[in-house]
Amino acid sequence: MEVRGMRMKNILVSMKVTDAHRDQFAAAANGASLIFSTAPSQEQIDRAQIIVGNVGLESLLRAQNLEMLQLQTAGVGAYEQLCAPGRNVRVCTASGAYGLAISEHMFGLLLGLQKRLFAYRDQQFSGTWKDLGEVPSVSDANVLVVGLGDIGGEFARRCRAFGAHVTGIRRSPGPCPEFCDAVGVQADLDRWLPDADVVFLCVPETRSTIGLMDRTRIFKMKRGAILLNAGRGSAVDTAALVDALKEGYLWGAGLDVTAPEPLPSDHPLWKCPNVIITPHISGGLHLKQTHDRIVRIACENIRACLSGGALTNAVEYERGY
Repeated sequence: MEVRGMRMKNILVSMKVTDAHRDQFAAAANGASLIFSTAPSQEQIDRAQIIVGNVGLESLLRAQNLEMLQLQTAGVGAYEQLCAPGRNVRVCTASGAYGLAISEHMFGLLLGLQKRLFAYRDQQFSGTWKDLGEVPSVSDANVLVVGLGDIGGEFARRCRAFGAHVTGIRRSPGPCPEFCDAVGVQADLDRWLPDADVVFLCVPETRSTIGLMDRTRIFKMKRGAILLNAGRGSAVDTAALVDALKEGYLWGAGLDVTAPEPLPSDHPLWKCPNVIITPHISGGLHLKQTHDRIVRIACENIRACLSGGALTNAVEYERGY
């Protein structure tokens, strides 16, 4: 079949959608075959040239007709296998959809840690009325944002609005945005770590970011600093972080990701003082604006795939993102 001179493509949307989202997908499909299924069969996966959603990797590796996979996550993870040399699948992430949700979540963790709100909550359950002492502020703090993409940039904006001095680290050199005082690359990390009151990590899992915050770097941080991680747990040496928290070297840590993940119930990180752990939920589809942005990115890429245009957030296998 032909659609305006092009061969008909089968599109499978395998993510939760609203009626309004269905209408957006239908408009983007422009008459192409469109199926919605959050639990697609292997037959449906095999027939699709375009798939939206994080379908099981093993099923996708067996798919013979797949041309484009639009993930609903900001990172690519193991799905990068699909665009390895020798395969003709283009994989796109939903980078750009999560900045609002994750930055607000992580900024909330930062304020809660600084003001000891979580410790006071713990006291509340035991009926304890006790002053826990002095607290730091975001105002005038040196905040180091490692991973100055959509999420890191939104977090930096919020810190700057509260009066912080913000330094950003990005993958490659570029101009300094108005919400940062300085910007560098990963090679600058060791130079800036010792002065940071807050270190915010938001990096994808790549060969260069696994173990980025190893034991040496964790103990190179300023004594009394706060470590926040919203990217991937593999960026942090968990054992070293446990030691730094138990020794009181760090003020605290706010983690939405861990290594391993999920964190086993008997892991020592659960019992560390002044650490807040959330189960990788700062993103997802919890915020309506995030859900809407993912659908918008997916629809843009469906249109581009059907027309032969440039894709947004296309993964480059050599870089790993």
